Amino acid sequence: MKEKIRPIYSELQGYLSQAPEPIPGRETTSNGVEIVEQLNSSIEELEEISGDDYSRYKENIKITKSGSTRYFDLLSYRSSLGGLISRLHGKYFSDENPPFSGMPSTVINQNQSQITYVQVLLEMQSKIDSKIPEYEEGTRERSFLEKVKSSLSGISDINSLVVLILKTAKDLGLTLEQIFSIFS
Repeated sequence: MKEKIRPIYSELQGYLSQAPEPIPGRETTSNGVEIVEQLNSSIEELEEISGDDYSRYKENIKITKSGSTRYFDLLSYRSSLGGLISRLHGKYFSDENPPFSGMPSTVINQNQSQITYVQVLLEMQSKIDSKIPEYEEGTRERSFLEKVKSSLSGISDINSLVVLILKTAKDLGLTLEQIFSIFS
């Protein structure tokens, strides 16, 4: 049964990932009414395969009083999809990672952030190394570069790097324009 349900389970997750976010004040839309029909069709297929009733997750397409426009509620659509996916996970796929845990993407994002941070740090160090010889010993600019370079090993993130640069510049009496000039 689980393997017969899996394609529909994946399909529903795909629908949710592509569902438009409701905008405050505009929770309904007439765009893409077909996606409600797709959801309801998938639910009917799911009911046929599983023998269970999932009709409470079906969505209704509404029609304006004039009868000229068909529309649906985005928040309700997303809620129905999320509820149905969670229900299927609990019933058939509880031994797998929850579909909304966010953990895999969080780990990927953290790794990407760390890689980006290391790249920025290496580029900064390289830039400083190339700029130091351009300034004579004892100048504020050279002192700034040397002080920032010697403090790079204690930096843990991009924010700390920005703070280090600004604080060092302030301590040495350099303006923002002078910092831009140093690194350009």
